[in-house]
Amino acid sequence: MDIRVIETILAVASFFILRFATIKFLSKIQTKYDYSKYRMRPILKFINLAVFIILVTIIIAIWGVEQTKLLTFITSVLAVIGIALFAQWSILSNISSALIIFISHPVKLGESITIIDKEFDITGRVSDIGLFYVIMKTETDEKIMIPNNLFLQKATKINSGK
Repeated sequence: MDIRVIETILAVASFFILRFATIKFLSKIQTKYDYSKYRMRPILKFINLAVFIILVTIIIAIWGVEQTKLLTFITSVLAVIGIALFAQWSILSNISSALIIFISHPVKLGESITIIDKEFDITGRVSDIGLFYVIMKTETDEKIMIPNNLFLQKATKINSGK
């Protein structure tokens, strides 16, 4: 068996072990400091993404992809992504709005809120803040997805005691 195959298997196994250890570590922090599970979910998503990117980088290094070819590939992918994002301003605005909502917006995951609109108000619990949508769950178990850029533009009331 080729040594690169063994190294790849070890890297993938290390990835899953690191994910498991991260989940255990974050659950200990959650119980120790009494953090909401909704606050821990985005942190876990970010850590998983970072570890996955590191895994891909290690596998590329193991298989010895030439740096010039890798650089050409990465710049080509970034150029296509850049053109796609430039052509779709709404996608870029939703991604940047997601960061703003998560970092500095007073609404947190798991809170009950009312979005005030001139036609009708929407009341529900924030169940997820994704890259493109804020997902709310109503009392009747309906899921409402609001684009992040629209969520930032609407007046929002945080409901207490629900």
